Amino acid sequence: MRGNAVFADAFNYLLYDGRAVIEPENLKEMDSAGIALPFGARDGKESRKGKEEAVQKYRDLLKNAVFMEDGKTAYVLLGIENQTDIHYAMPVKNAIYDALQYGRQVSDTAAKHRADRKKQSETEKKVSGAEYLSGFYKEDRLTPVITLVIHFGAKEWDGPLSLHEMMEAKDPEILKYVQDYRIHLIDPSKLTEEELEKFSTSLREVLGYIKYSGDKKQLHSFTENNPRMRLDADAARVIRTVTNTPVEIREEEEEVDMCKAIEEMMEDSRQEGMLEGIQEGIQEGKRETACALAGMGLPAEQIALAVGIELEVVKEWLLNRESVYQPADKQQL
Repeated sequence: MRGNAVFADAFNYLLYDGRAVIEPENLKEMDSAGIALPFGARDGKESRKGKEEAVQKYRDLLKNAVFMEDGKTAYVLLGIENQTDIHYAMPVKNAIYDALQYGRQVSDTAAKHRADRKKQSETEKKVSGAEYLSGFYKEDRLTPVITLVIHFGAKEWDGPLSLHEMMEAKDPEILKYVQDYRIHLIDPSKLTEEELEKFSTSLREVLGYIKYSGDKKQLHSFTENNPRMRLDADAARVIRTVTNTPVEIREEEEEVDMCKAIEEMMEDSRQEGMLEGIQEGIQEGKRETACALAGMGLPAEQIALAVGIELEVVKEWLLNRESVYQPADKQQL
């Protein structure tokens, strides 16, 4: 997901229904560490109560996006959280990441104002007491932060999608005073064929492959009818890791033909099925022989030696021999 093309593709799907509004070349990777200092802290300096404790969290990816919106330049911070497993506290996790990012913007703005005030002369505009104390001036504005969760798992996401869903309290009169926080989620199992078509990069093939990975027939249909299944090596590695598909990817390879990999996997399955069928047939033949020998009066020990099967297994067969083998005179009746 680190590549700008795939990153832009994911957010174009989320924000613009697949239209190419966010361009890869207009994305810039940002520091993904969020550091928050308690309000009133001054760049880590010691307060009256002692040294302030900073909180630091790392999100998967954070990029600054610049694009045109209604003829004007728009700036927004876009974050992605990649989840191979369902996270049942995802609304809280994302809320913390976003809050830390807003806190960082306020801290950076306050630091810039302090630096600017040192350069100002006595005749320049003074700030109000409230602006000085908060460090954030009345005309200052924050850059929006949008976090997207991509679930790289075939199992349907059954975790909460909002903070309210995590609350023990269900009384609407209480919840209306509790700020909610909803997550934005791309879940392969819930994507329709039409929705998959809205992705323009290899993300479409990765999500589609994961979606159908539990059904060999549907997976074969998806890959066979998809001319874009010759994927870049990174996308193929994601598929291999997430779905445990035994596809060989050499280090020097830049592309991988997943259609060929699927055919080889299905051929292996067919061969395994044939071998399993042969083994079952041999086992069934030995069981019928054992039951026939028992009908002739041979003891279980001799039968086990004759058919080459463990004595305990033979004894179990003989206990149920009436359902497996019936003498010819009983069949005629």
